[in-house]
Amino acid sequence: MEMIKSLIKSWRIDRKNISSDFLSALTLGISSIPDSMASAILAGINPLTGLYTMIIATPIGALFTSSVFMHISTTSALSLAVGSSLAGYSGDEKLQAVFVLALMVGVIQITLGLLKMGFLVKFVPYSVMTGFLNGVALLIILGQLEDFTGYRSPFSNRVIRAFDTLVNFDQIVLPTLIVGLVTIGLIVLFSWIKRLEKFSLILPMVIASVIAALPTFSRVILVGDVTDVPNALPSFQFPQLSLIGPLIIPAFALSIIGLVQGAGISQGYPNPNGKFPNPSGDFFGQGMANLATSFFQGMPSGGSLSGTALVVQAGAKSRWANFLVGVLIAIIILLFANLVELIAMPALAGLLIVIGFRTINLVSIKAVWNTGVIPRVVMLITFVGTLIMPLQFAVLLGVAISILLLVIQQANQIKLVELVPGKNGFPNEHPAPKKLPSHKVTVLQPYGSLFYAAAKTFEEILPEADKAKEAVVIFILRGYDDFGSTMIGVMDRYVRVILQNGGIVKLAGVSEAVLSQLERTGLVALLGRENIYVAQRQWGAAATKAYEDAQAWLEERKRG
Repeated sequence: MEMIKSLIKSWRIDRKNISSDFLSALTLGISSIPDSMASAILAGINPLTGLYTMIIATPIGALFTSSVFMHISTTSALSLAVGSSLAGYSGDEKLQAVFVLALMVGVIQITLGLLKMGFLVKFVPYSVMTGFLNGVALLIILGQLEDFTGYRSPFSNRVIRAFDTLVNFDQIVLPTLIVGLVTIGLIVLFSWIKRLEKFSLILPMVIASVIAALPTFSRVILVGDVTDVPNALPSFQFPQLSLIGPLIIPAFALSIIGLVQGAGISQGYPNPNGKFPNPSGDFFGQGMANLATSFFQGMPSGGSLSGTALVVQAGAKSRWANFLVGVLIAIIILLFANLVELIAMPALAGLLIVIGFRTINLVSIKAVWNTGVIPRVVMLITFVGTLIMPLQFAVLLGVAISILLLVIQQANQIKLVELVPGKNGFPNEHPAPKKLPSHKVTVLQPYGSLFYAAAKTFEEILPEADKAKEAVVIFILRGYDDFGSTMIGVMDRYVRVILQNGGIVKLAGVSEAVLSQLERTGLVALLGRENIYVAQRQWGAAATKAYEDAQAWLEERKRG
């Protein structure tokens, strides 16, 4: 409820911002028309679906995201993932599946937003998204070769199609290739000219399409050859709910992709008040955008990093800038639909190739590569998976591999040291003994995780206790708030061996949560409650008391 109240408060229109918001919306709106159509082509569906998504999702998202500047639109990563999810569908059923995907993604994201699940994005490692997004960038480039060259490869995989195009380069349509190359050349040129930088995407499209209209280029395919662009707004259409079953897994994968992309914006673009947006609120806003567009012939959408950057750089002052983007696109469609049909397909392909190259992030790749072996392996596996398998599974594969490797890493990073009292009152660290000494107090401090597989490694590095007589072991456990069942079993076995040889085990710095676990599993009864020392505010208080009691216990045994 508080989230909704906060959103409504942010809807206030400040007259001082109207001109800035309108100009930034016009800049983004013009460039978004070919971009949104190209995104729909990436997904293998009618280009109009991309336009309709911008008309509905962009303004709805602008109203409901926690982030004031987040631009909700079609994105290359989502478009490729949608196309991957539609294998086996064709014709009208394919479009219906897209609408159902948007509906399901919307419901999932709204639910996660309302449940304040924004923290979930931390479970998708940076290495996974780096591998995925750079893999998507390469797929974007390879996926345009058909429209860019005019050669139709019989293969479905984009990598194989790229090799097939190279092998059959003599079969390319030269006029088509020229239009595509002109588009790329002009985009690069205009990007270097300050006055034309804001129009570096739209002007090359226009010029290349004018060239395509010349008689010499009659073989060049136009948007109008692929689909009719009606000068009408999208009509209401209820999604076919019977298609939900097979699309459940793809919908969850698309939700993850959209949410992670949005999270990057949440953490990168603060609101006008200087505070960073709430990721859960952005989950909700993206969900509302997808839910709305599913009823108006749209496709799944999400936070666009490039769109957000453009609207901010163009001078946006409030969320109404993104709202106006959708309104302006609707006006252009109503008044200039015939001109949209004259856009050359190789010009769209050239635009997407440029976007693909711009999406490749060498800085992120280098950062992950230099971080360590595990992030490097996860990035490479995700990257390769993105190229050879459906995208919705590539992200899940990367997350699964990263979790597996993290467990392996944590299991092998356990360190156990012996703490020996020092002259200045502070203990000295020494390597833990291989064998537990008899008639002596041994204080052991573990470092690292004690959960699951790591607990087994911990058991392997514990000092051998089979032959130790009347040994006293003190485990310093300050900072541990949870023991898994594996660790409970390890402690149970070790304690029993020491007790059988006449010794005792003391646990110092135990948290209330761990104490509760020990009580429920019977370890308190085995150890004796007097041998468990709960963590105190003063660091070392519990350990000092345990050590004093241990020495007293040994002295008493000697006297006995």
